[in-house]
Amino acid sequence: MASKNRISVGGVEIGGGAPISVQTMTNTKTEDVRATLSQIERAKIAGCDLIRISCPSQEATGVLREILAQSMMPIIADIHFDYRRAIEAIEAGVHGIRINPGNIGSIGLQEIVKALDGTDCILRIGVNSGSIERDILERYGEPTAEALAESAELNCRKLEDLGFARLKVSVKSSNVRTAVSAYRMLSQRIDYPLHVGITEAGTSFPGTIKSAIGIGSLLMDGIGDTIRVSLSGDIVEEVKVGRQILKSLGLLMGCIDIVSCPTCARALIDVISLSTALEEYCENIRSNIKISILGCVVNGPGEAIHSDIGIFGFKKGLAKIYVNGKEVGIVEEHSLLKMVKEIVVDRKSE
Repeated sequence: MASKNRISVGGVEIGGGAPISVQTMTNTKTEDVRATLSQIERAKIAGCDLIRISCPSQEATGVLREILAQSMMPIIADIHFDYRRAIEAIEAGVHGIRINPGNIGSIGLQEIVKALDGTDCILRIGVNSGSIERDILERYGEPTAEALAESAELNCRKLEDLGFARLKVSVKSSNVRTAVSAYRMLSQRIDYPLHVGITEAGTSFPGTIKSAIGIGSLLMDGIGDTIRVSLSGDIVEEVKVGRQILKSLGLLMGCIDIVSCPTCARALIDVISLSTALEEYCENIRSNIKISILGCVVNGPGEAIHSDIGIFGFKKGLAKIYVNGKEVGIVEEHSLLKMVKEIVVDRKSE
């Protein structure tokens, strides 16, 4: 279930009933400050809440202060193998550290906890199929859901023994069933915020489907406090997919929801062109508006009266428009886009 505990990552609240946040990760060379900041800005404009930056070297951690000073959102440093990079990132002032305890080691974990003392920086335990402790992996024979959940719980207890509990946890797998099962198990064993995702999901099309199934299944179970969609491509697409998953489940406030039919021989207006144009126009508008666009009178009136703005084909080239469930006029198709944009602007300013 969703965590009862709440942590703050640079002012973004996670867990304890806070809104589910969307994360992504830069794929620039961190040392290229301009390119990294550009990606951060693009992700923020798309609706991202938190961003992770890989820090594999001293050169990378060496520019963190500069990036932090100009970043539009909280930054989490991604650390593997060398705990000294984590300490450098903490000293630079990052808002969170993400580690795989399986490749950091016990001494490294202790040193990281020491460095975290006296800061507000949080720690994410990220367990993946490739980073499970050797003894656990030998016991299960492969990176099963049970192995992932056991590794994550074990490392939570290690950190508790070190007196640290400002945690969030993930148990990711590229296998949807494995990941979903692991998160379900873990949610019954710990009460830390869960960072949910399907790792290495693939390129845009297959990765979006895998992520929507996996993340969506967990969120419908009430499991998950922050999400990241992992796609091989533009990080802005990760943010868009993540937001769309939340929007589809009614978990995202401040967004425009466009409902449109697939069209058929009964369609009396060009639903596809109008819907596509409105999606592009509304992409970065932050407002709670539901727009329905349907081609004919079969389902059009029913959707329209339950939408903030409802449009449906009434006669060839003509559409009826409803606002707040009431008919406001019949409009020629070529004027629809302009009129709906004006209504959206009026609604946004209310």
